[in-house]
Amino acid sequence: MKKTLFFLFIGLLLLSACKKHETYVINVLETTDVHGQIFPYNFIRNDTAYHSLAQAYTYIKKVRSNTSQATILLDNGDILQGDPTVYYYNFIDTTDEHILSRVYNFMSYDAATVGNHDIEAGHAVYDRLRKEFDFPWLSANTVRTDNGKPYFTPYTIIKRGKFKIAILGLTTPGIPHWLPKNLYSGMEFKDMIKTARYWAKYIETNEHPDILIGLFHAGHDWTYDHEDSSQCCNENASLLVAKHVPGFDVVLIGHDHDKFMTYVVNDKGDSVLVLDPASKARFVGHATIKMIWNSKKNCYVKHIAGQLVVTDSFKPDTDFMKEFWPDFMKIKKYVSDTVGFLSAPLDGRKAYFGDNAFLDLIHKVQLNVSKAQISFAAPLRFNAVIPAGPITVGQMFNLYKYENMLYTMRLKGSEIKNYLEYSYGLWLDDNPQKDGHLLKFDKDGHRLKGRYYNFDSGEGILYTVDITKPQGQRITITGLTNGQPFDTAVYYTVAINSYRGNGGGGHLTIGAHIPQDSLASRVIKSTDKDIRLYIMQYLQKQKVYNPSVDNNWKFVPEKLAKKLGQKDYQILFGNKSSN
Repeated sequence: MKKTLFFLFIGLLLLSACKKHETYVINVLETTDVHGQIFPYNFIRNDTAYHSLAQAYTYIKKVRSNTSQATILLDNGDILQGDPTVYYYNFIDTTDEHILSRVYNFMSYDAATVGNHDIEAGHAVYDRLRKEFDFPWLSANTVRTDNGKPYFTPYTIIKRGKFKIAILGLTTPGIPHWLPKNLYSGMEFKDMIKTARYWAKYIETNEHPDILIGLFHAGHDWTYDHEDSSQCCNENASLLVAKHVPGFDVVLIGHDHDKFMTYVVNDKGDSVLVLDPASKARFVGHATIKMIWNSKKNCYVKHIAGQLVVTDSFKPDTDFMKEFWPDFMKIKKYVSDTVGFLSAPLDGRKAYFGDNAFLDLIHKVQLNVSKAQISFAAPLRFNAVIPAGPITVGQMFNLYKYENMLYTMRLKGSEIKNYLEYSYGLWLDDNPQKDGHLLKFDKDGHRLKGRYYNFDSGEGILYTVDITKPQGQRITITGLTNGQPFDTAVYYTVAINSYRGNGGGGHLTIGAHIPQDSLASRVIKSTDKDIRLYIMQYLQKQKVYNPSVDNNWKFVPEKLAKKLGQKDYQILFGNKSSN
């Protein structure tokens, strides 16, 4: 008996000594806003891409190869839009298993959060992915309208060694401002802070995790688009949750495509690591959580550090490329198919400096499909250029980036004018003669301050934009292009994409002063297919398309606008002229 007690005592001493120096390392890796960038190839430009999931996977395997440490792999949403690869499996080949479920299962993701562009793909697509994923797809604040319960999985528990790690998923609640209701029928999106408070408490009470991680598809700038921290359903509330909802150790974010890393001190004085690895698999977010035994406190203490790892320094993983090579070749063939023929180039860079053929094509299609009187549209890629010659399916994604539907809305003449005043207010310098710029630049003087995809121009109306006047007084509408007069008291039919028609950018709500909850009543009809498809069909019918400009609007004074425009064009694109 004495001998047994002796060895037991020695064993306890050895266990205590081991525990005294014990450190357990958990690597948490995050991708976000991949937008279909699976392969190291740009199917739109038909050339090499220097970042992709194939390269991110090389780094992921490297981290996993250290078997003395644990690894958790997470994705933060927006995987179902932005590239011909995912478009093909979303809407063209809907019978085979989706490429994204095969890729993400191959990479052994542990969990992912739903993004707004994933909802944009529609029920048929994301409901299909939910079944095909080998891991939970999270979104605690996306709830069913019939019973208030989460539509997706709210959180998941992952065990690594002796530790329990809880992952809570949240999705930006701004979706109703951007997407048609049929895409999220039976669902609503709750405030992130209130939802996080409920589930953080629930998880603590019921799961007792050692580590709590937030996986939030929302950005860090809660002031974006004129929002503030106190309002309900802030689009980018990630930092607000990190600060005001105690319990989180790490908050992984996305949505805004910003490379971002910081520590936030929450309301209880604890430090929270926040990581945002931008978009398109350019970076992998890497949080290193060290669980270090503290003998004095008789518990583990956490040491958490973060980094954003650039992926373009890694070669594509050979196993990955071998596994999905047939898909790569299938997409390459798909994007190479010819849609039509351009007799002259379409240059989207000219859209910032006056009426132009690039946007006029979009306007033509919108008016043709909707039969509306007026059309609004903006450039959806910053510097898109489509050369003369055959136009391919891949180039269509350069011409029109998003899967927006086409709305026909009923707007009053005064609302149309205010809409344009707001749009050009985002676009133009407030004091061009003093500042020497036509466009509104950021403080560095080299980047546009506004978001180019919010720079809407109009078609179907004749108007001028006086750059020397203040916002609200710049637009003069002289009539419709069909020769009829324009009346601010008359209602007109307007062709507009679904993002804008649901309030995206603020043109209708802030500019035209239409209440958010009244927008749906202004929609006369909507297409059931995306605008890009209608443009493609239009070009197929034309066979040879001759780009043209109808010059229904212009900047005045013309001489000053041209001079400043040439200067700004050179700053943005490195060429001497905007003509």
